[in-house]
Amino acid sequence: MKNNIFRLSGGVALTIASICFSLSISAQNYQTEAVKFGRVLRLIDAFYVDTANVTKLTESAIVEMLSKLDPHSVYITKSEVEEMNQPLEGNFEGIGISFSILQDTLLVMTTIPGGPSEKVGLRPGDRIIQVDAKKITSIGIKTQDVFGLLRGPKGTTVNLKIGRRGEHAPLDFTIVRDKIPIYSLDAAFLLNKETAFIKLNRFSATTIEEYTSAMERMEKAGKFKNLILDLRGNGGGYLGAAYELANQYLEANKLIVYTEGIHSPRKDYLSTTNGDFLKGSLIILIDEGTASASEIVSGAIQDWDRGVLIGRRSFGKGLVQQPFPLSDGSMIRLTTAHYYTPAGRNIQKPYKDNPENYRNDYAKRFERGELFNKDSISHSDSLMTKTLLTKRKVFGGGGIMPDIFVPLDTSFHYTYFNTLVRKNIFYPFVVGYIDQNRKELLSKYQDFAHFRNNFVVTQSLIEELMAVGEKSGVKKDEASAKALQSVIFRQIRALIARDLYETGDYYKIMMEEDSEVKKALEVLSDPKAYSRYLNR
Repeated sequence: MKNNIFRLSGGVALTIASICFSLSISAQNYQTEAVKFGRVLRLIDAFYVDTANVTKLTESAIVEMLSKLDPHSVYITKSEVEEMNQPLEGNFEGIGISFSILQDTLLVMTTIPGGPSEKVGLRPGDRIIQVDAKKITSIGIKTQDVFGLLRGPKGTTVNLKIGRRGEHAPLDFTIVRDKIPIYSLDAAFLLNKETAFIKLNRFSATTIEEYTSAMERMEKAGKFKNLILDLRGNGGGYLGAAYELANQYLEANKLIVYTEGIHSPRKDYLSTTNGDFLKGSLIILIDEGTASASEIVSGAIQDWDRGVLIGRRSFGKGLVQQPFPLSDGSMIRLTTAHYYTPAGRNIQKPYKDNPENYRNDYAKRFERGELFNKDSISHSDSLMTKTLLTKRKVFGGGGIMPDIFVPLDTSFHYTYFNTLVRKNIFYPFVVGYIDQNRKELLSKYQDFAHFRNNFVVTQSLIEELMAVGEKSGVKKDEASAKALQSVIFRQIRALIARDLYETGDYYKIMMEEDSEVKKALEVLSDPKAYSRYLNR
């Protein structure tokens, strides 16, 4: 017995010694390479023939070094750090408008409710001529220039000179900057008496608060029993926000996601009892733009057979990044772990063998036909696993496959329509129409419901659009315009509704011909079909 203990202790000691030796070698290698890099910089600084910017050389070296690791480990300059965090933190400091640059003029698109601009009477359609006595029209102003002029610390003031239709002279406004919320929830409304719809564009620090408020508001409007969660185009965000959202749909002590890496011990995220939608029928819409945190939610719901996924294969990002600040205020976001769905899937698509294919993945999917035909998608059997309750087959290694495939709507890929959009003709045209007819439209259609039921896009308006396109070098294509008539009509109506009423009204109109939403409603209307897709 003593000999066995001795042998066991000796084996453990040998293992520990081996690990320590490996760590020692690793540390020694790191120190050697760090010294080498420092010497190169000193040599350049001391002996290079011309003046060298050592800071830029260092940054370039860091960027190149990180690019050899994976597609998501990146270097972020000091000036980019604050701007990068704003969309996820849920607010920034400024005057509270959304804007567009049309014909070299800064146009106010919307004012954020309760924000500084709305409080002083700035309106959609106003044109900003000057900022603090600096003329900004016809100078080639860019989006970043606008941020620099209008954003600033809370409590500071900015003076604007505004051009407004119907006013003979420019108007002067003094606006006190304040904290401005950035919303992650695009829309939340009842599609019918039994079904609610929520669309999220990111997972930020405010996502769960926005989601909870929306659910409470919809529950007051009607006791729905179905929920459609739209995560199409949602590129992710905070893992914690994804966990909290998945937690809304799962009973207690269910694994939602776990993370693990060589230097990051496994960490499990288990559901609690706080969910507010534990029993109703759930459908999640996903597509090729659904990534990262969105895939965590989708993967958890699919693995636990909790809901039906509809759409197309998701992006395939299963890597976790951690920010590490550097001494000068810059930082790196370094991949430190993989994340895995409850069934153990790592849905990260391959990137090491051919980084170029990773960057061009959408184009490759398009070329292979997998956006239009489910049979064009291939999965390795070695990456197959099964869901936790009903044992359905699911795959890892390249995104999440929905339970119901819906092909890409090709109407938005018609060359003529795309050219009008790409050449910045379509959107400015609609904005101009709203700007010229705002008072008449609001007088005739007092609310969104009245507008939705009665406003009709006339053929003469389409002819005018095509004429404007021709003047800008886009050849008129009446055959394409006729084929796309319903698409163009719907897009115009949706953009007008968003401007005149609320952001969510845009989606209410776009939903009218949304193939994924239609399929979701079809499945929800038949409880047996819903259960069949889950193998229940």
